[in-house]
Amino acid sequence: MKQFTKKQWIKFGIVTILYLLFCLWMQNPWLILGEFLIIDLFLTKYVPWGAWKKTQNPAVRNVLEWIDDIVFALVAVYLINIFVFQNYQIPSSSLEKSLLVGDFLFVSKLSYGPRVPNTPLSFPLVQNTLPVFETKSYLEWPEWGYKRVKGFGNVKRNDIVVFNFPAGDTVALKQQNPDYYILLKEYGRDRINLDRATFGDVIYRPVDKRENYVKRCIGMPGDSLSIRDNQVYIDGVVAINPEHMQLNYFIETDGSLFTEDQFRLLNVSKEDRELVSAYTQYHGYLSYIGFTPSDGGQFNPIYHLPLTEKALGIVEKLPGVKKVMVEPDIYTGYTYPIEYETGWTRDNYGPVWIPKKGETIPLNEYNLALYMRCIKNYENNEVEVKGGQIYINGNPETTYTFKYDYYFMMGDNRHKSADSRSWGFVPEDHVVGKPILIWLSLDKDRDWFDGKIRWERLFRMVHTD
Repeated sequence: MKQFTKKQWIKFGIVTILYLLFCLWMQNPWLILGEFLIIDLFLTKYVPWGAWKKTQNPAVRNVLEWIDDIVFALVAVYLINIFVFQNYQIPSSSLEKSLLVGDFLFVSKLSYGPRVPNTPLSFPLVQNTLPVFETKSYLEWPEWGYKRVKGFGNVKRNDIVVFNFPAGDTVALKQQNPDYYILLKEYGRDRINLDRATFGDVIYRPVDKRENYVKRCIGMPGDSLSIRDNQVYIDGVVAINPEHMQLNYFIETDGSLFTEDQFRLLNVSKEDRELVSAYTQYHGYLSYIGFTPSDGGQFNPIYHLPLTEKALGIVEKLPGVKKVMVEPDIYTGYTYPIEYETGWTRDNYGPVWIPKKGETIPLNEYNLALYMRCIKNYENNEVEVKGGQIYINGNPETTYTFKYDYYFMMGDNRHKSADSRSWGFVPEDHVVGKPILIWLSLDKDRDWFDGKIRWERLFRMVHTD
């Protein structure tokens, strides 16, 4: 029988305790079988794991050392990315000015509890597509169901949350924005399936391989939410608006143009600076919403800008500003559910009840329109309507009980955010984590020697307003 040193026993004991705690956290008894691997690595050594180190060829040994280091690093990054935190970059302005385009975030998986991956065999640090090769970064088998292990807490109202895009379950690869369901509304299923040159292949993505989005959680499971003239109400009570919430405004001047210093005072990025009066195609729209041209048909300079409440107060006092108007609630695109005419708009939405786990609803035409995607796409049921009767998994049903909690997510940049008003509820199994730290912030409008690095945002905690 082999004799083991005290050092071997100590290493084995430490690793075993840590691994058993991990198994307990995962609540998966099958993982305990991994203990046999630990026994062999630290004690018995029946498998010659380090045999390559004995090679006499220094070139081969050097290459194998590199491979060993790379494999170890990839495994470590993979585990950290799944169970602890991941890096995320803010790609769009939907949460400005709470989070800015160019912010790089640490997203905590432990805040709400990490999910066991649906697709465990995947390349680390890549969401769904390998760069250059343009192929899937994951294997479709095995595909596991939803399971979330215990974390530090649960999603709370007004939390900023990273989640997998719910409408990203089906994707037309060449037309990913707008999403597949809006494409269906605009072009029809046959056109999308037959016109591969325009839309590309239509594929399904598992939950954890859908694109990552970040929004603020406005509505909780069981809430009745409505929006009236841009103000959110929860169960009929006015909701507190985020401190940095923005709306779009039209601003008419007496003929003067805003300077760079004024734009910076208003904190409006170059991308968001629109002088709409300079484009003749906007003139009919400007007249329609209440701006008056001169006798020659020309308009004073009219800007279209996103402004916080603070910036709105500043712009109203700027010299030369004649008129300020919030963007009217017209031409604002589709609202969820896009297959059913509700009369809701971006600025006047609902009331809508947000599904809660264990709650039961009657099945009728209205509820089916609102919750079909939840019942069918997210909770994996077969739904049919035949002769006025609703069938779920082949059985006639008059009610449905939800399996998941759902959330209503919105951007703080309310008029420039595609959110739950556009694509519906976020199921609990789509929640990825909570941004906790901005570790880098780059301003795309500035040069490296003119404030490109937003030093005041570095290593700043992400707080709920």
